[in-house]
Amino acid sequence: MPEPTKKDEMPNGQPEETIAPESNGAPPLPEISLEVSPPPDDDAPAATSPSPTPPAEDGNSLKKLSVELPNDSVPVPAMGRKDSVWSLGEGQPPEDLDKPIDTPPLSTLLIEKPQSGTVALGGDITFVAKVEAKDLLRKPTIKWFKGKWMDLASKTGKHLQLKETFDRFTKIHTFEMHIIKAKENYAGNYRCEVTYKDKFDSCSFDLEVKETEQGSQNIDIRSAFKRSSEGQEDAGELDFSGLLKHREPKQQDDTPEVDVWEILKNARPDEYEKIAFMYGITDLRGLLRRMKKIPKEEKKSEAFAKKLEPAYQVDKGGKIRLVVDLADPTVDLKWYKNGQEIRPTPNQRKYIFEHKGTQRIMVINNCTMNDDAAYSVAAGDEKCTTELFVKELPVKIVKGIEPVKTTVNERIELECEVSEEGAQVKWMKNGVEVPTGVRSRYRVKCEGTKHFLVIDDASREDSGTYSIMATGGTSEAHVQVDLKPLKIYQDLQNMTVMLGQPIKMHCEIYPGNVPGRWYRNGQLIQPNDHINIIHRNKVHRLEIETSSLHDAGDYTFVPEGYSQSLSAKIHIIDPPRVHLDSLNFPDNTVIIVAGNKLRLEIPISGEPAPRVVWMKGERVILESGHRVRAETYGDQTSLTIDITEREDSGNYKIVLQNEAGEATASVKIKVVDIPDPPDAPLVPVVGGDWCSMTWEAPKYDGGSPILGYFIERKKKQSSRWMRLNFDLIKETSFEPKKMIEGVPYEVRVFAVNAIGVSKPSDPSKAFIPLAVTSEPTMLVVDDVTDTTVTVKWRPPETIGAAGLDGYLVEYCIEGTDDWVVSNKELTEKTKYTITGLTPGSKILVRVKAINAAGASAPRTLQHSILVKEVVEPPKIRVPRHLKQTYTRRVGEAVNLVVPFLGKPRPKVTWLKEGKPIEPSHVSIRNTDCDSIIFIRKAERSHSGKYEMTVQVENHVDTAIIDIQIVDLPEPPQCVTIEDVWGGNVALVWTPPKDNGNAPITGYTIQKADKKTMEWYTCIEHYHRTCITITELVVGNEYFFRIFSENMCGLSETATQTKKSALIVKEGMQVKTPEYSDHDFKEAPKFTQPLINTFAIAGYNTTLNCSVRANPRPKVIWMKNKITILDDPRYRMFSNQGVCTLEIRKPSPYDGGLYTCKAINDLGEAQVDCKLEVKGGFTFYELMQRGVPLHLIDKYMNESKLVEQEK
Repeated sequence: MPEPTKKDEMPNGQPEETIAPESNGAPPLPEISLEVSPPPDDDAPAATSPSPTPPAEDGNSLKKLSVELPNDSVPVPAMGRKDSVWSLGEGQPPEDLDKPIDTPPLSTLLIEKPQSGTVALGGDITFVAKVEAKDLLRKPTIKWFKGKWMDLASKTGKHLQLKETFDRFTKIHTFEMHIIKAKENYAGNYRCEVTYKDKFDSCSFDLEVKETEQGSQNIDIRSAFKRSSEGQEDAGELDFSGLLKHREPKQQDDTPEVDVWEILKNARPDEYEKIAFMYGITDLRGLLRRMKKIPKEEKKSEAFAKKLEPAYQVDKGGKIRLVVDLADPTVDLKWYKNGQEIRPTPNQRKYIFEHKGTQRIMVINNCTMNDDAAYSVAAGDEKCTTELFVKELPVKIVKGIEPVKTTVNERIELECEVSEEGAQVKWMKNGVEVPTGVRSRYRVKCEGTKHFLVIDDASREDSGTYSIMATGGTSEAHVQVDLKPLKIYQDLQNMTVMLGQPIKMHCEIYPGNVPGRWYRNGQLIQPNDHINIIHRNKVHRLEIETSSLHDAGDYTFVPEGYSQSLSAKIHIIDPPRVHLDSLNFPDNTVIIVAGNKLRLEIPISGEPAPRVVWMKGERVILESGHRVRAETYGDQTSLTIDITEREDSGNYKIVLQNEAGEATASVKIKVVDIPDPPDAPLVPVVGGDWCSMTWEAPKYDGGSPILGYFIERKKKQSSRWMRLNFDLIKETSFEPKKMIEGVPYEVRVFAVNAIGVSKPSDPSKAFIPLAVTSEPTMLVVDDVTDTTVTVKWRPPETIGAAGLDGYLVEYCIEGTDDWVVSNKELTEKTKYTITGLTPGSKILVRVKAINAAGASAPRTLQHSILVKEVVEPPKIRVPRHLKQTYTRRVGEAVNLVVPFLGKPRPKVTWLKEGKPIEPSHVSIRNTDCDSIIFIRKAERSHSGKYEMTVQVENHVDTAIIDIQIVDLPEPPQCVTIEDVWGGNVALVWTPPKDNGNAPITGYTIQKADKKTMEWYTCIEHYHRTCITITELVVGNEYFFRIFSENMCGLSETATQTKKSALIVKEGMQVKTPEYSDHDFKEAPKFTQPLINTFAIAGYNTTLNCSVRANPRPKVIWMKNKITILDDPRYRMFSNQGVCTLEIRKPSPYDGGLYTCKAINDLGEAQVDCKLEVKGGFTFYELMQRGVPLHLIDKYMNESKLVEQEK
C-alpha cells in the first residue's frame, strides 16, 4: 500500500486552515480574537486563561464571535477529505511525522472515553468519545489515530466515517468513529486525542477483528483473484492475507471457457486490451503477432496490371524511371510526391512523362536529396505507392578539431575541415548533440568545407570532450575551462537600520562575471518582491526596499566556485505601534451583546517590547481588575470584560511606550442585543405545493442592522417546526415549496442580525395547498388506418392530492381551431383510438388529464397526422451478441431469438450455407415480431452461417448469424526430448490433429520423477510447441507429458515422452555471449490499415488502425483531407499503437474519405478509408413521429437518388 499522506498539513508542516461548516463559508477574521460567553455559574467557574471563541452553531446556542490572529498559537484543525478510500495496511510514515510534536500540558477533557471492542470480519463497529463544553468557549479539536502516526482524518470514505454532534441542552460534544465492513488488517491499537488551547487529553483503545468460521475449506484461488462484480463497494479489492492463511489444493473450475481467439479475431483493434484484461491474457503481444501471421486474401487491382515496386534506389545526380502498367489505357493517371501532385512544365526537364502502350513512365533527372520521398500514382479510385531512396556519398573529415585550454569568459572556436562543401555534420559534447537554436550559447558556422563551433563567453560547464560527426568519420578533442583567481576590492559592512527603511548591501570582487549566492543566518536568500539581488560586472548588491524584523541577522555572500566568503551583520530597531487595522471593524467599533463576556485582543509591535496602558476617559484599567481588566503578553495586549453592561460602551485608549518612542490608539465598544421578533406573516397566494408569504421588518433591530430572515413551516396538527432556508433571506417575502397537497400548514419568521437570531414570530393563519395535475407525457401516434388514428401517452409526471380521474382526447382538422371531443366519457387507459375520420384528411390530436381540481394543460402532437394506412418495410433487429460469432460447447442447448419489424406480418425463411434447414436437426418458430431458432443438444455439425430472410411484399431484409460449436481438443501428436544439459531439458512437440473446432490457446506441461511417477505441473497456458524445463534435480530421471488446451479446457488425455531424461552433474562453465543493443527507432508504419466501413445512421461507429513507430508518433485524423479539430461529434483515442476515431450518431453527411496520419522525427505515414452512412427512418417511422408529408416525400426521394447513384 502506498504511503499515506496527511491531508491536513501544509508543506511547511503547519496545519492548513479551513472553514468550519457553521461559519457559512466566511473566512475567519485575522489578528484579533473577541470572545463572548454568558456569565459563569456558581458551580462552573470561568476559565482563567484566554481562548478564542468559534462562531455560533445555531440560533438557540451561545452567541459567539471569533476573529483569529495570524500568529495565534492555537492551530485550526484541517477538515479531512471525505471522499478518500480508507486503508489500514502497512506503510512507511511520512518524514514530517518523524519529527517530535510538542504536546500541551495534560488535563482532563474526556468525560466518556472510547472502549476496546471486538467485531466480526465484515461487520460494523462504533467508538464514541464525549467532551463536556460548560467551561469551553469554542469547540475542542479531536483527532483519531491508528498506531502512533496514521491520522484517520484523511482516510474517511466507504470504510470509515467520522461524526460530530453537539447537544445544546447538556453542553456535551459527542465524537463518533464508525468502522464499516471491517477487515483483518483493521485490527490494532487506536488513539483518540482532544485538544483545547492549553488543555490536552488522550485515550488508547484496541480493536480485535474475529474471522467467521464458515467456508474456510472451499476457497478457490482463481475466484479469489478475479475482479469483483461491478457495482459493489469493494469492487477490485483483494485480501492476499486471507489466501495465505487458507491455502488449499487447487480445485477444478467448472465454469465454461470462452473462445478468446475468436473474440479477438472478430473484435475491433481498440477492444484488444479490454478483452485481454477481461479473460486474463498476459501475452497479448504474442497473440496479436500470431493474428498478423494469418494470410490475408489480397484484393486484385482492377486499374493496374502491374504496380510500382515497393522501393527504388538511385545515386545522387543519377536518373530513375518509375513504370506502371495499366489494365485500362483510357483511365486518367496522376503522379504524386509526398501527397502533392506532380505537374509537367514545358521549361523544366526535371520530370519527363512517357506513354508506351499500356505503360506509363515518369523519369526523374538529376536526382537530389529533395527527391528522396514517397511517390504514388492514382488511376481512377485506385492508388499504388513506392519509396525512392537517394544514395549520398560519405563525407570524410580532412582536418580534425584540436584540443583547447582556456579560462572562463574567453572565446572558444573549434575548427574542422571536411571533404565536401555544404555537407551536413553534427557537433557533440560528451556524446550529446550540442543545441544550436536561436537562444543557444553555441554558434555553428560553415565556410566552404570548414565548419566552426563558437562559444563566445566560456564557462566551467563548457569543459568536456567535443566531437564532430560526418557520414564518413568523426573527430574529437578535449576543451578545458578553468576559473580565474578571486580578488576582493570591497567587503560587506555592518549596518543598523530603522524598521521600514531600505537596506542596501554591496561588495566588489574580481573577476566581475562570477555569480554568487546570498545567505541570511545560514539560509539561502532567493530574490522576490521584497528582496532584490543585483549583479553588474564586479559589483554584487542586495537591496531591501522596506526592512522588517525578519531581515535582521548575519548576511554572507559566497562567490560561486570559490571557497572564500564575505560576511556582515544587520541590526533592525522599531518604535512601538498599535495595529488596529487588523480589527476589520468599521471605524474601529466592536459590537457586543449585553450580558456576555468580551475579550478584545490587539496586536502590538516594538523593539524592545513596549509598556502598555489601557484607559477609559481619565480612568486607568489595571491588570488586577475584577470585572474589567487589561493584560499584556508577547506581541499582543487584551481587554477583558466578564459581564458586559450598557455602561461599558465608549472609547478606550491604548498608550504604548519604549525607548524608541510612544504610540496611542483608541477603540470604541458598543453593547447591543438581538432584534425583536417580526409580526405574524401573511399568505396571500397558495398553489399546488407552494405558497407566497410576506411580513414586516421588526420594530427594534437590537442596535445592529438586520442581516436577513429564517423561515420555518409546520403542519397545523403537528408541533414540529422545520427550517426552510439555511442561507439568510434579505427580502421580506418568500415562497415555500415542496408541501403536501390537502394538508393545512402554518409558517413563522425569525429576524437575524450580527448578534444572533430573534424569537419566532406568531404563526400565520393556516392554509391548504391544492392544484391540478401536470400535462400527460410522451404523446405519440401508435397506428394509422384509412378511418382511425390510435395514439398513446404516459401519465402526468405530477399527480396532485386530488388524484387522477381520467383523460380527455380531442382532435381538430389542420388549419382550424375547432377542437372536437373524441371520448364523451373519461378514459382511464393511456391509449385511445379516434374513429370516424375522413380518409386523406390531416388532423391534430391533444390529450388532457382531469381531476377534481380541473383539467391540466393539454399535450398536443407537434405535427399533423395524415389519415392513411401505410406499409412498413421489414427490418431485422439483430441482437448485439449475435452480430459476432455465437459459440457453444458440444451438448449445450442453443436458443436464439431474433426480433424484426414489418407490416403486414412478414414472411420468414432460414437457410444454412445456402440450403434449407432440416426441421429434425434445428427447430424454428416464427411470430409476428420475432423468430426463434432452437437446438436441444448442439453438435459440431451444427456449426455454420445461418441466413435469415424477412419479406413483406417486394421488400426484403436479410441477416446472417454465425454459430460455432466447439469441443475439447486431442492431446499433442508427438512429444520428444530434444536436449538435456545441466539441470535443463528441452522438449519439442507437434500440435494435436483435432483442435476441437477451436484454436489451441495453450499447453500444460507436467513432469514426474521415475521413482515415484507423481505428476507435477511445470507451466500452464503455454503457447509455443517447444520449451526448456529448468531447475531439475541432479541425479533424478524425469518423464514429461503435455495436455492441449482450447477455449473448452484441457484435453482429456496427455501425450507422454517415450524416453526419460537423466540429470547428471557437469563441470562445464557457460560463457555468456555478448549482445549489442538493438536500435528500436523506426519511422511510422501502419501494421493494420483502415477498412472501408458502412455505418447505420444514428448509431455510433468507429474507425480503427494500428501503427508502429519509435519515438511515439503524433496522430492526426482528417476528413476529406481536412484536419478534424475540436469537433464534439468525434472522439479520438490512441493506446498501445491502436488508433481509434469514434463518430457519434453519424448522419449521411458524415460519409466521405477519412485519413489517419502518423508523424514522428523519422518520417510519416498515412492510411485512408471510405465511410458510407446507410439507413435513416422509414416512411412508417416518420409518420409515427408526426413529420409533415411534404418533408417525408423530400426525404424518401433523396434516399432513392443516393441508392441509384451507388
